[in-house]
Amino acid sequence: MLLPLFFFLHLHLSSSSISFPDFQIIDVLQPPLTLTGTLPDFNNTHFSDESNSKYTLRLLHRDRFPSVTYRNHHHRLHARMRRDTDRVSAILRRISGKVVASSDSRYEVNDFGSDVVSGMDQGSGEYFVRIGVGSPPRDQYMVIDSGSDMVWVQCQPCKLCYKQSDPVFDPAKSGSYTGVSCGSSVCDRIENSGCHSGGCRYEVMYGDGSYTKGTLALETLTFAKTVVRNVAMGCGHRNRGMFIGAAGLLGIGGGSMSLVGQLSGQTGGAFGYCLVSRGTDSTGSLVFGREALPVGASWVPLVRNPRAPSFYYVGLKGLGVGGVRIPLPDGVFDLTETGDGGVVMDTGTAVTRLPTAAYAAFRDGFKSQTANLPRASGVSIFDTCYDLSGFVSVRVPTVSFYFTEGPVLTLPARNFLMPVDDSGTYCFAFAASPTGLSIIGNIQQEGIQVSFDGANGFVGFGPNVC
Repeated sequence: MLLPLFFFLHLHLSSSSISFPDFQIIDVLQPPLTLTGTLPDFNNTHFSDESNSKYTLRLLHRDRFPSVTYRNHHHRLHARMRRDTDRVSAILRRISGKVVASSDSRYEVNDFGSDVVSGMDQGSGEYFVRIGVGSPPRDQYMVIDSGSDMVWVQCQPCKLCYKQSDPVFDPAKSGSYTGVSCGSSVCDRIENSGCHSGGCRYEVMYGDGSYTKGTLALETLTFAKTVVRNVAMGCGHRNRGMFIGAAGLLGIGGGSMSLVGQLSGQTGGAFGYCLVSRGTDSTGSLVFGREALPVGASWVPLVRNPRAPSFYYVGLKGLGVGGVRIPLPDGVFDLTETGDGGVVMDTGTAVTRLPTAAYAAFRDGFKSQTANLPRASGVSIFDTCYDLSGFVSVRVPTVSFYFTEGPVLTLPARNFLMPVDDSGTYCFAFAASPTGLSIIGNIQQEGIQVSFDGANGFVGFGPNVC
């Protein structure tokens, strides 16, 4: 297990006399490897009620699903990195504005709020929640995606459906299901909507050729004791892809059709999450509502990209290793006026990507401060690895993000140096981006309380861990 399981978060003040640790000790001993998932009991979870305007869901990592099995740690890593490469490629295609043509001539799917490859690309849904759909509620597992503005589930009659953990939702058995008409304002908010017998049709295409097609409806979602009515939701009758047991997708992106956007009247556009650390039996949390915004967090301004309004961009100014700020090219993390570059926070991407020049300087700075550790060959997308098989513990430099307006986020060791096999090989968990876009992935976000204040345009880190 990697230690410590804490992180340091502070405001960077040039004249500050406060000192912070520049190195951490990590325990190299491998934890027991769980290769077959087990689902937790979701019935014993506390959910706040509607009167508090705070809705809480437990987050489950995909590896907890019994249907997800691996031969060994090596197999698990390479499967995750293949999914990750597909996810990043799809995000880059999405932001570049390329058109994805459908085989159905009634549709032409352009990149827009709901057309983003989620963590489900190639069956890679990384984090799941369990919610009730319809009246009475039918519990379903759904993938969360911070880069999508669509909420959808598979529905009967299912003309083409993939296998999911729960029975496919049947709208005919729900007393709250209401179809959306073609002329409604809700239908107008979906760029690739169509019309069939007066009903609003939708289609979402994903980067690997997976898709969902169906009917747009208003439906009731239930978070244990909390009931949210009239949520605009896709009811998918044709769905293709390997979605690892999930019934569909819960988009929490920045657009009006995401669950965050639809709940903005009750929650003020506020939500937060704590992503469960990989390889543990714990669960994380997803919370909606302004009461969920913590006191004592360090807040960073969100940056809006009109070309990709679903994504959450943040202002990043620099990187540090061992308390030393790394020299980087000027403006390497800036979002240009044409919508290129910038830094996105994403729940579906695992490994943080940095522009090549920034990554090379960052990596070299880390290597120079770990020259005493034995090196190992690169593994998968990682080019900086270490053979720590002969160690019980090692001392490593800290890694820090320097954000706009001062906040500095220093990561716990397990968020930047990760085991990649069962033999004591650890790798620096960052990679180069093929473009100027940077993505802060979920490995770097694990165990850290992340909060979004959409109404005021800020993202907060801390003060709690999970």
